[in-house]
Amino acid sequence: MPTQKERIAACCVALVIAAVAAHAQQIVVSKDNRTIAVTTSADANADADTVTVQIGFLVYGEDQDSAYALGSKTSNAIAAALKAASIPQDAIQSESQSIAPVQQYGNQDWTPAEKAERKFQVQQSWSVKTAAANGAKVLDIAVKAGANQSGQMTWSVADQDGLQARAAKLALDRARQIAQQMASGLNATLGPLVYASNEAPAREPGPMMMRAQAMASPSPPAQTPAPLSVSAQKVTASATVYAVFSIQ
Repeated sequence: MPTQKERIAACCVALVIAAVAAHAQQIVVSKDNRTIAVTTSADANADADTVTVQIGFLVYGEDQDSAYALGSKTSNAIAAALKAASIPQDAIQSESQSIAPVQQYGNQDWTPAEKAERKFQVQQSWSVKTAAANGAKVLDIAVKAGANQSGQMTWSVADQDGLQARAAKLALDRARQIAQQMASGLNATLGPLVYASNEAPAREPGPMMMRAQAMASPSPPAQTPAPLSVSAQKVTASATVYAVFSIQ
């Protein structure tokens, strides 16, 4: 049987081995392993090929039943219009829907007649994902069918991973250039890359906002207007690279 001292010694050896293993991936800088470490970032841009259009409506009624009836009519009219335009069903996702009494803080600017007509409200919204070139068309179809709270557009690219890889390559190329300049300043020769890590910062989409004013009973325009003129945005991916190069 091992003695208590032997057990303590064995435990200490195990802890040392574990510590060595935990630090095995760290870069060791010494006279025998000279390195230059650089952290840099870069962006890659591409034309958006996909857009997600937010559409929705808000209608009112003098009681719950009348509000729900108008909401149901508007909801199904929008769905039918999108279907008639051959928008795939799997491209449409429900976001929210509700029926509720109108709160007093929301009707302070209304006339007494409007307050009497708008005691309940029905709200519903969807997101529609489509080709970037079709964003204005989808919005136009929905608005003309009664979607009086619509317009936010979020632009994206189908190959987001490819765009992210481009950003990482640009950041690594920039890191190599900086390391080369540093090596020259040290009268040294830049060697090969010995370690690199990539951290992709969270990308916040740049939505385009266009919102129609909600009305109790929207009346059709005298003549059908053309769709809004909408231009696709650029999509940006960012990458931050930590790179370590050897020097000779």
